[in-house]
Amino acid sequence: MRSNVRFLFPEGKPKALTLSYDDGNIADRRLVGILNRHKIKGSFHLNAGSLGNNNNILPAEIAKLFKGHEISCHSYTHPFLERISKTEVVREMLDDRLALEKLAGYPVRGMSYPFGTYSPEVIGVLKSLDIVYARTVKSTGKFVLPDNFLEWHPTCHHRDNLMDLTAQFKKTPYPFSVFYVWGHSYEFDRNENWNLIEDFCSEIAGDETIWYATNIEICDYVTALKRLEFSADSSLVKNPNAMPLWLSVNGTPVKVLPGKLKALNIP
Repeated sequence: MRSNVRFLFPEGKPKALTLSYDDGNIADRRLVGILNRHKIKGSFHLNAGSLGNNNNILPAEIAKLFKGHEISCHSYTHPFLERISKTEVVREMLDDRLALEKLAGYPVRGMSYPFGTYSPEVIGVLKSLDIVYARTVKSTGKFVLPDNFLEWHPTCHHRDNLMDLTAQFKKTPYPFSVFYVWGHSYEFDRNENWNLIEDFCSEIAGDETIWYATNIEICDYVTALKRLEFSADSSLVKNPNAMPLWLSVNGTPVKVLPGKLKALNIP
């Protein structure tokens, strides 16, 4: 007997879309409005030390502005993390996390690297601080999940063949595909191309095969999937997590409830 069990996203969806925007510029207000109209989620990586300064959003507005999205770290003052001491990395990340959590009202557990740069030592510090994912700026042009969420390479920056990649993503037959777009909202003002994100959202929204998720939602869900306990022949699975998870069994979506053992009925 050969099993044909594959991972799926919530509600049995085969694909996921997530967006990621850095720095907390006031243009986030317009971007969030566009995402909300299309029911698309994003993660917003903020420097708590810059909030309210230099055309950045105000601390008091972030909880309401980013409701339904994710508030995430970007370091307190935006240094090159690999060029400072481990002690300073700890201070940068803890100060950012502590300030953002007070404003957000929930644990902040993810980040994007300032300038997109990092090192193995920085990754080690992040692990010790319970940061569970960190986005880079190394675009892959692919719809794949990372081997290590602390080196999460996105699919593309929004200026890089966005609409061509959108068409490819909608046509891809591969289950468990993730389209990850990143950028800075102020770039739409600078380049006078707000129509790009409007067109993208119009094209990608409302697809029943896509899970529209934040970075942390995808990270947590995939991490939970990897904790599933399978029998040797994959005919049984136990879900030790607190969330329901979805599998494809011979092409049929199957829901595995939290804390339950389930027979997968593989012929």
